[in-house]
Amino acid sequence: MVVDVREALQTVPRSRPTWLLTWMPRAAVASLVANILIVVTGGVVRLTGSGLGCPTWPRCTGASFVPHRAMGVHSAIEFSNRMLTFAVAAVAVATFVLAWRYRRSAVLRLALLLALGVPAQAVIGGVAVLTDLNPWVVSLHLLVSLAMVGLAVALVRRVGEGDGPPRPLVPAGVVRLTRAVFAVAWAVLYVGTVVTGTGPHAGDAHAPRNGLDPRALSQLHADLVFLLLGLSVAVVLVVHASGAPALARRAATALLLVELAQGLVGFVQYATDLPVVLVAFHLLGAALVSAAVTWLVLSVRERPGHPVGAAADARLPV
Repeated sequence: MVVDVREALQTVPRSRPTWLLTWMPRAAVASLVANILIVVTGGVVRLTGSGLGCPTWPRCTGASFVPHRAMGVHSAIEFSNRMLTFAVAAVAVATFVLAWRYRRSAVLRLALLLALGVPAQAVIGGVAVLTDLNPWVVSLHLLVSLAMVGLAVALVRRVGEGDGPPRPLVPAGVVRLTRAVFAVAWAVLYVGTVVTGTGPHAGDAHAPRNGLDPRALSQLHADLVFLLLGLSVAVVLVVHASGAPALARRAATALLLVELAQGLVGFVQYATDLPVVLVAFHLLGAALVSAAVTWLVLSVRERPGHPVGAAADARLPV
């Protein structure tokens, strides 16, 4: 589906009803929650060995879209995760419809990307099943989900700010530092998915592994995490020293706290041979890192002005 944003903005009403000002921010937050949730539930599928509970795609079996009782609990878990995709799609579609009525091109573009990401993720997940959970495809599946979490954060932020050109709230050096944190954070997330491809939680007992050295990759992952922590501490210090607004200070502190919690979970799970519960929390932490680092980058600049027709109480509290 191709959307001409300018045409859309010309065809919708010029005024925004009060209910739209109320529900557009809520829909943006719902999109964020839904995309974090799908990361966790997808992890549960893999951690319970249910990745091939439905051995084909888009059907669950060659003859049916739904599993039958004889297929066991793994098929039920896998099928339930597939059904949850429809719930995420419903949230994405509702958000897009509201964004269409909201009549702001940047909000509409982000909502469209989130809506298109749902079928794209379904296809990638299908390819993962059809390739017997190829670890590189599974890695891509998770990375796209984490990227969608970041997009949802951008939507939340965009709904609550004006339409003017972005201008920094901190010195240029601090802006560059936050961008470096963003880049390193994504390096950590990527290497983390590759490490997962070497480990025991493949999603199925017979699923292939990527054949790389788990110790060497885990060490690389840890090195990147220490680099990220160091840069994040530096950001916290400089945003406080530079007199940055409270939003930027809170975003930097929140990211550091999420990283510390995530690092602790990662260390404990590695030392205890990757128990399922801790790995699930680590996946949740990865989604929160994606959200927090995106919020940080977006919090060191602002777009002046209020959205046309938006009331002050329609903006998200920060």
